[in-house]
Amino acid sequence: MSWKNIAALTLAVSLLGGCSVVERLVYRIDINQGNYLDQNDINTLRYGMNKEQVSYVLGSPMLVEPEYPNTWYYVYYHKPGHDEAIQKNLVLTFDAQNKLTGLSGDYQSGPNFMDPIN
Repeated sequence: MSWKNIAALTLAVSLLGGCSVVERLVYRIDINQGNYLDQNDINTLRYGMNKEQVSYVLGSPMLVEPEYPNTWYYVYYHKPGHDEAIQKNLVLTFDAQNKLTGLSGDYQSGPNFMDPIN
């Protein structure tokens, strides 16, 4: 192998390998969207709370579908700079009297969820 071939190969490998290094040097902002919820917020929810009480504890839901007004969606999306995106969902269901009856998604119901409201 001649020194020209070795130099060309070295240059090609360094340029191709440098793309990923240069990519990490470029600053990218974190993107946060939706409702940030902590498990402590979820632990304050109780079976039978009305919509106003839930809205006071968690804030306004991200989505309430017109066809299903008794289902509230809380969605949180976080995209840190160069890392993988994280999405967490919480779905709350209410009965016809606007009382909280169910909780599902990426959060666990609190240990006192079934305790009556004082």
